[in-house]
Formats: sequence, C-alpha cells, structure tokens
Amino acid sequence: MKKEGDESASRIEAYWRMRKAQEAKLLANMKSAMPGLTAMLEKCSSHWGYEDPVYRFYHHSFKVYWLQSTTCEIAELLRSLAPDQPVLDPFFEEILRDGAGGKEFQPEHNRDWLTHTRPFVEAFFHARYFLEMAVKYGKELTSPPAVLPSGWAAILCLYSLR
Repeated sequence: MKKEGDESASRIEAYWRMRKAQEAKLLANMKSAMPGLTAMLEKCSSHWGYEDPVYRFYHHSFKVYWLQSTTCEIAELLRSLAPDQPVLDPFFEEILRDGAGGKEFQPEHNRDWLTHTRPFVEAFFHARYFLEMAVKYGKELTSPPAVLPSGWAAILCLYSLR
C-alpha cells in the first residue's frame, strides 16, 4: 500500500524531470538557432541597429519608431526557441505590447515625446538583453546548469521555467 508522502515525492520528482527536460530542450533550440541568433545580435549591436536608434530617441527623430520592427524580429526569434508554447513571460509580453505594437508617428507625439517613444527603447533593450543572454549561454553551456548564472536564470524566467 502506497503512502501519501510517497505519491507526493513521486509527483515532485516527475515535475523536476519534466522541468529539466524543458530546460535541455530550450538549450538545444538555442544551439540549433545560433546562426540566426548571432546574426540578429550583430544587427542590433551595429551602428544602425543600436547606436543610431538610441540617438534618434534623444534627438526627437521619428526614426526611433523604426525600432519597433527590430524589437518584433527579436521577440519572434525568442518565441521560436520556446521548448513548448511560444509564450513568453507576461511582463515581457506587456513591455512588447507597449513598445513594439506598431505605433505610427504623429506630429502631436512631439509634445509628449517620452510618453510615446520611451516604450520603444525600453522594449528594445529588454529584447536585446534576452537575445544577448541566449547567444551567450547557447554558446557557453553544454547542459542546463545546477547553479544558475543570472543571465541563464533570466532566460528561464522568460520561458516560465523558473
């Protein structure tokens, strides 16, 4: 006759095995997507993909609105890595909705520039951070670590694995 504690322990063990398998699948997905991840990181670290869009924000140029498309590209790439459902952390999804939702420039936005454009830069920085961590840990790790570096832990949070 099984005891209730044994059943609970079995469920917990099964849960952690499933979780470790998801982490391993995520890492494998990162490794197989590495050429695309690296190319995107290079794009959004270049003069035109990083320096210029941030400058455009401070210069009050409508060109900062173009940052939304790069952010969407990064987000789609990150979604493609998901071990199960392509759903990312709810906070990140909200940041994307606010900052990469396809808002178009209107001249009246100049009157309240920060309200209209700061979300673009915020969303881009968050997306670029996760992309950078995916490249870093996709290259460095051979298996999911027991002791979590902060960047890997953040990646796990992005995919609701932590």
